[in-house]
Parts: sequence; structure tokens; C-alpha cells
Amino acid sequence: MDKTVNKKIESYPDPIKKKLLYLRALILDVAKNTDGVGLIEETLKWDQLSYLTSETKSGTTIRIDWRPKCPDEYALYVNCKTNLIDQYTTLFPEEFSYEGNRAVVFNINKKIPENALRTCIQIALRYHLDKK
Repeated sequence: MDKTVNKKIESYPDPIKKKLLYLRALILDVAKNTDGVGLIEETLKWDQLSYLTSETKSGTTIRIDWRPKCPDEYALYVNCKTNLIDQYTTLFPEEFSYEGNRAVVFNINKKIPENALRTCIQIALRYHLDKK
């Protein structure tokens, strides 16, 4: 893991760190098990943990983060210029909370519907492949 990424992860409060590490593991697992995605680059963009399909350019960047002003929430962000949140809301209108056209928001006290989230992550990681 990159030093700056590790430093960012260590900066989060422990309960949030655990949730973000879970999202990180999910993203990496979905990438590993999805055709056409290739290796994932983990870095920081906009000071958020970011996951890029640099090897294949198959998808759009996925970012995850927590904001102190919303201490009970953390989120998975996608590029707001994509139609990903529209796709997610069509597929999963009740499973998640959404923030505009850029984020799936989670509450630290609620269980994430993992299978639905895996689908959302896969759609993002294959965004450019599936557009063709």
C-alpha cells in the first residue's frame, strides 16, 4: 500500500477506518473477479481514497471517504459526469441512500447490502467497456 494512502487510512477514526477498509476490500475483490478490469491502482484524488483501472482503462474512478461534518456517514463516490448513480437508483431504489449524481452514502450503524454494492462497483469498474 502506498505511504500516502496508508497515512490517509490511519487518519480516520477507528469505526470509520473499519468501514472504509471493508469498502476497499470489496472494490479490490470485485476488480479481481471481473473480466476486463485488470490491476487496480490505489491512490489519493481530492484527498480521498481512489481506485483506478489504470491498466485497462475499463472503468471510471471509484473514491471512498468520510467527512467529519457527517460523522455517522461514509460514501462511495463516482464521477458526477457519468450516469452511474442513475443506473444504481434504477437497479437499487431502496437499498441505498444517494447524494446527487456522485455518491452512494452509507450509515455506520446499518449493514450494507453487499451483493447490490458488488454490482454497483462492477458497473463502475466496467463503465467504459460497457458503454461501447
